[in-house]
Amino acid sequence: MATIDKVLYTAKTHTTGGRDGAARSSDGRLDVKLSSPGTAGTGTNPEQLFAAGWSACFMSAIGLAASQRKISLPPDRAIDAEVDLGTNDGGYLLRARLNVSLPGLDREAAHALVNAAHQLCPYSKATRGNIDVTINLI
Repeated sequence: MATIDKVLYTAKTHTTGGRDGAARSSDGRLDVKLSSPGTAGTGTNPEQLFAAGWSACFMSAIGLAASQRKISLPPDRAIDAEVDLGTNDGGYLLRARLNVSLPGLDREAAHALVNAAHQLCPYSKATRGNIDVTINLI
């Protein structure tokens, strides 16, 4: 396990009620109702929050990799993240797909950026070897 030499930021949230509750960050910027996936509830769910957080972090990692290589990124770059909640004999588990769009960028350069981002992104590091992850360049 890697250790942190310097903490850059600590996210703090207070969650009540589990999947059918609410979550609020200590600074008040995040204040969401939660509901179980597939229900008629009005809130988001942990899988959606995870997909949003990972894809945002991954896009920033692509940006870092691009700046290191002096590659200009297209303004309409995007990531469509999909996080599956499933079961097997051992209980619940997650599976994820990041569908990365870098329109107009040379395919080889785009692959290099995506591969570098997967090594840089803390979410990718945290999930590596723990869940099934597929990264598609679309």
